[in-house]
Amino acid sequence: MIRMYDLIEKKKRGRALTEDEIRGMVDGFVAGEIPDYQMSAMLMAIYFRGMDAQETVALTMAMAASGDTADLSGIEGIKADKHSTGGVGDKTSLVIGPVAAALGVKVAKMSGRGLGHTGGTLDKLESIPGLSTSIDRERFFRIVNETGIAIIGQTGNMVPADKKLYALRDVTATVDSMPLIASSIMSKKLAAGSDAIVLDVKTGSGAFMKTLEDSVALAREMVEIGTGAGRKCCALITDMDVPLGRAIGNSLEVAEAVQTLRGEGPADLTGVCLQLASNMLFMAGKGSLAECWEMAERVMADGSAVEVLAAMVKAQGGDPAYIYDTSRFARAPFVRKVCAPADGTVVRIDTEGCGIAAAMLGAGRTKKEDAVDYSAGILLHKKYGDEVKKGDVLAELLTSDETRLSAAEQKFLASYTIGAGPAEEKKLVYARVTAEGVERF
Repeated sequence: MIRMYDLIEKKKRGRALTEDEIRGMVDGFVAGEIPDYQMSAMLMAIYFRGMDAQETVALTMAMAASGDTADLSGIEGIKADKHSTGGVGDKTSLVIGPVAAALGVKVAKMSGRGLGHTGGTLDKLESIPGLSTSIDRERFFRIVNETGIAIIGQTGNMVPADKKLYALRDVTATVDSMPLIASSIMSKKLAAGSDAIVLDVKTGSGAFMKTLEDSVALAREMVEIGTGAGRKCCALITDMDVPLGRAIGNSLEVAEAVQTLRGEGPADLTGVCLQLASNMLFMAGKGSLAECWEMAERVMADGSAVEVLAAMVKAQGGDPAYIYDTSRFARAPFVRKVCAPADGTVVRIDTEGCGIAAAMLGAGRTKKEDAVDYSAGILLHKKYGDEVKKGDVLAELLTSDETRLSAAEQKFLASYTIGAGPAEEKKLVYARVTAEGVERF
């Protein structure tokens, strides 16, 4: 039997753990033999000391094998999945999943909750009244076969190691660790059983990977793990130096995702979704990247992608009327307009700070047991590169708890830098990573 104290000491000293040690540690943690406080110490040791490629693969495989794995053979056709490393205002799963499903690709997706300053797809979906993300395997398969898509949480005994580690990382400041992010994402992707996997690796101030080089390194690590496990796998490096779209917060983001599915969304969100969707369709063998882009645009324009999302919502117990009319979502009772303190141009946004401000309003969690206020969040009126006059509204802060407004306003204002323009141009997508290498844009 492994002695967790010895493993913490070993990693604290910067030495590599063996495959057997990692497997024993993961199995012991899942079985309840290793307490949270010891695993928290190990997570912090990994954060500071890192893991080499062999350790990261061993951790990924041990986590993937810690519970049941999905046999998706009961779902007809090619199964494709997408995962984001997390961002602010990142509601792309709610757009590209229905787009892919509308074009005949099956999307059997397992998603997570909000982590740190980033939002979670499950929290967004659960803002739709009645919708359940806890669905048994038989019903999950039936929904995917009938509607083309279902998005659920880690139910039952699938990747229990990640479920437990995910909650601990969120409250121990160990989210932004490359081996922990890679193993968390890829263990779920491998256990979830899809044939093709598209990874959306965020880079910038609102991402866990702050620099382009770190983001490319993480993408290469994950693509290598996925390809080695026999899956078609690619990654896009996308910008998170600026919040994606204009809505931050759960029901606010669902409404913006629906707007984007109708072809009426913000240009940045629409552009990133088309890139991800076309790569998802390409990996599923639907045509060239250019042909797949055109197909994605078509199903957004003709309304069929929105119909798929509404069908999924209904099949998962939600009220599809909220998809057809997003004004049905409850509006937060307390709204504060944040105004520009000076004339100039928005030359920098601390996107992580915006995410923290949204969480302070109730849209995210500080502790793993915290409840989420689905109506809370931020609506951005001015973004990076926009010219502003003193007194112009930068954003609206929304919450159900008036006492949260002042601190969140201070945090939000500190996240915006207004200076002399023009602002430096940013890209939406910086690179595409495949098993063959890195293509920079």
